[in-house]
Amino acid sequence: MTAGIHFKADAARSGLVDVLNPSNSASEGLELSLLSLSSGQSHAAVSEGLESVLVVLAGRCDVVAAGTDWREIGGRENVFAGRAATVYVPAGCEYRVHSDAGAEVAVIRAPASHLGVPYLIGPEDVEVVVRGRDSHRREVHTILDRGRPAASLIVGETFNEAGGWSSYPPHKHDVDDLPRQALLQEVYHFRLDPAQGFGVQRIYSPERNLDTAYVVENGDSVLIPYGYHPVVAGAGYRLYYLWALAGRGRDLKMVEDPAHEWISHRA
Repeated sequence: MTAGIHFKADAARSGLVDVLNPSNSASEGLELSLLSLSSGQSHAAVSEGLESVLVVLAGRCDVVAAGTDWREIGGRENVFAGRAATVYVPAGCEYRVHSDAGAEVAVIRAPASHLGVPYLIGPEDVEVVVRGRDSHRREVHTILDRGRPAASLIVGETFNEAGGWSSYPPHKHDVDDLPRQALLQEVYHFRLDPAQGFGVQRIYSPERNLDTAYVVENGDSVLIPYGYHPVVAGAGYRLYYLWALAGRGRDLKMVEDPAHEWISHRA
């Protein structure tokens, strides 16, 4: 692990495993945990002062929150096998996750006061678009944006084609300068297909006080505290990452690296 930014997969994880939070990373409030439930297992939690987004990565589960019971949500075999099912849980609301046959759930949290009621975002509610072209063509699934109630979280999934780039041309969102740029930290959680694959995540700032690259493998996570952050899949391997942002407001406004923005405008 590179302290505070790159978090390697924990192959032995079970139950709820905290991946990153302000106590072990450069996060200013954004948190990621992974919940692995075997057949018949349950997990209950309440996060005071933190809103939560529960993204079903694989399997099926029941979620109960504030008296609402969603049964058998999810169902994809893995992240490459369909759109996600997700539950939003406001701060201070107790929830319980149960799975009869086993499930894996990503739990994303960010600071919030109590806001509204929990709700389900079904696979049919996910917005799917193809972005980029040629070697940076990718499929982006937006799960939660400002069109749905939340305090600060924005959440989605990106699918890189084998050998392909995303977050490209390199962009950043680390300055409070709306409407041009928003101040948002971000986390990526990676999966590869086949699972023995790899990708490379670069993070760099305009001043180059941060300029580094990480080899990311199946199950790794990376915090993007600031700066440009392109990612590429190894040749022959599809790359997926769950992404979540939180910070000041919910306007996903970004600027591209001036050295590479010509790529967006070429004929």
